[in-house]
Amino acid sequence: MAGAVHAQPGAGARFDWGLTGAAELGRVCAALVVVDVLSFTTAVEVAVGRGMRVHPFPWGEQAADYALRIGAVAAVGRRQTTPEHPWSLSPAALTTAPAVADLVLPSPNGSAISAAASATGLPVVAACLRNARAVGRWLRRQGYGSTDAPVGVVASGEHWPDGSLRPSVEDQLGAASVLDALSGVPGGLSVEAAVALAALASTPDVPAAVRGCVSGRELVEGGFAADVEVAVRANVSDVVPLLRQGVFSRA
Repeated sequence: MAGAVHAQPGAGARFDWGLTGAAELGRVCAALVVVDVLSFTTAVEVAVGRGMRVHPFPWGEQAADYALRIGAVAAVGRRQTTPEHPWSLSPAALTTAPAVADLVLPSPNGSAISAAASATGLPVVAACLRNARAVGRWLRRQGYGSTDAPVGVVASGEHWPDGSLRPSVEDQLGAASVLDALSGVPGGLSVEAAVALAALASTPDVPAAVRGCVSGRELVEGGFAADVEVAVRANVSDVVPLLRQGVFSRA
């Protein structure tokens, strides 16, 4: 019974956190939305918008080997880029890096969740502040959001040093922006989704909140303020990255 309750039954749009929340919603939903504003899903939106196919991959050194096997380019850490290899998790860098056909984009949060969700066979969409409204419109056009075809919105969050989930302001606001675009779906919002949406309604300046939250300050203080500025541009994109057979491309 507890498992059934955790799946937020009876709602057309549901909300949860992290890898475990994605697995729970993936059991019962017809589609999943992964949100990792700083920075995986923002980077995916930028790359897919430039015509690249993005392969999600859990964080680790094996990404380079995997990219070599499939004939792709592997993104590296922000501080590991060179003029010859400018591809990284940095959305700002991906706006100017040469477009490649296939990009392996590892990250410990959104990418790992997307890679795991791919195994469910469900449609998985990458959403961020830049494309939240477009994602919501696309899901509604596809018929998701009823009690028979519910959609699960997953805020990736961050990790504490011990590996436990650290809920993050930017991902809650990004997920809530998608839920805002889904607020009129026939199945309605679960309580969890409605509470997440309430956080958005009580945030008068979303870009300022993202800049000032822990994750935003961490990037700014680390010299990557440009990544935050790319990420906070709300609803500037109509790109809907859809995961098909393990690869994000434009829906």
